[in-house]
Amino acid sequence: MNILVVGCGKIGSTIVASLVEEGHNVMAVDNNPAVLESITNIYDVMTVCGSGTDCDILAEAGAADAELVVAVTASDEFNMLCCYLAKKMGAQHTIARIRKPEYNINSLSFLKQQLGLSLIINPEMLAAKEIHNIIKVPSALKIESFSGRNFEIIEIMIGEGSPLHNIKLMDIRSKFKAKFLVSVVLRNNEVFIPDGHFVLRQGDKIGLTGESGEIIKLLRALGVERKQARNIMILGGSSTAYYLSKLLIETGHRVKITERSESRCDELSDLLPKAVIINSDGAQQEVLEEEGLNTTDAFVALTGMDEQNILISVFARNKHVPKVITKINRPELSEMARNLGLDTVISPKKIVSDILVQYARALENSLGSNVETLYKIMDDKAEVMEFNVRADFKYTNTPLKSLKFRPNLLIGGIIRNRKSILPTGDDVIMVGDRVIVVSESRRLNDLSDILQ
Repeated sequence: MNILVVGCGKIGSTIVASLVEEGHNVMAVDNNPAVLESITNIYDVMTVCGSGTDCDILAEAGAADAELVVAVTASDEFNMLCCYLAKKMGAQHTIARIRKPEYNINSLSFLKQQLGLSLIINPEMLAAKEIHNIIKVPSALKIESFSGRNFEIIEIMIGEGSPLHNIKLMDIRSKFKAKFLVSVVLRNNEVFIPDGHFVLRQGDKIGLTGESGEIIKLLRALGVERKQARNIMILGGSSTAYYLSKLLIETGHRVKITERSESRCDELSDLLPKAVIINSDGAQQEVLEEEGLNTTDAFVALTGMDEQNILISVFARNKHVPKVITKINRPELSEMARNLGLDTVISPKKIVSDILVQYARALENSLGSNVETLYKIMDDKAEVMEFNVRADFKYTNTPLKSLKFRPNLLIGGIIRNRKSILPTGDDVIMVGDRVIVVSESRRLNDLSDILQ
């Protein structure tokens, strides 16, 4: 597809990288020539230097023939205007980053309709929702939801002394009563899509699929379920911190935010009257201890500096805070953070990138299904996708054991009429089903791609 990306900062450059990797023809627009030069040195893309609200620049960049235009500059209003102009010039689909809290749900719905936007993305809100999900199940490293949020894939680590150590997958069901499936395993930086003979080991990171209640039942049986986190400390008063605090307060959590800017503290106090706002430099260890770090249930580092988030998160972990969550945008630092023992890392730009890849793949569907959801899991070494099965899918009502699947993928679940099925060889795919597919980093556009 021909895709135009306007704004090549942290979010934009990550989107460009993901779309190029997907094989799309990408045109990048930015008013900073140094930024564009950096992108062309790394990726095979065309660029135009200038403003995304200049019709001549948009015309030069090919907006009229673009199948998708993505505007992700730092200005919400700029992004909206860019998408509006591109749509008027002939672009088929437009996506704008809009992140200001004052654009509430009602106004966003109105703007989307009036501006002809296909999708609105808010990286900070998306990151806040992901962190909120993890705080609800503290023993999970990552949680992704499908179809009404009842069916999930959860990443956990097999720790020392775990009942899962040295057990064959075919023996798990008889040992644990919960209904779940081990869909993917990360071992020594290598991904496995396991069969029944696969033996789990201590240190494996595994992806479990199933209904949320069933996975919680398993975590209890394993003895790794942690108590619900109630007292949350957040480092940094960013937009992500605001959205996260709002979600946490609505679900009965107690929230404390440390922020060194006095004016931002005043804003947060007005926006979040039920939160405790501390005007101090939370990067100072003694400040965190004075504010109760030792008694907090979860610590979330959300400053704008990756290095600071890592260092303070390591400090919180060494103080035995039960759950530590770290926001990191630079991929090379994410790997370093994990090596330092920080196992729960969130990247807003990566979340947005996954959504853009999902949307682009959905536009390419033509063979009887479409991608509803896409997540990168296992340190981005595997994918899990949710497909909606349409009437023209060729393999409906055929037992799964009769189908020949490509290697290194499996069907992790089927959702039918809001009920979830952990599939066996006798199950079939039916029109209207939502099918969850786990794959070892294989580019799948359509459900038919899983078959040989």
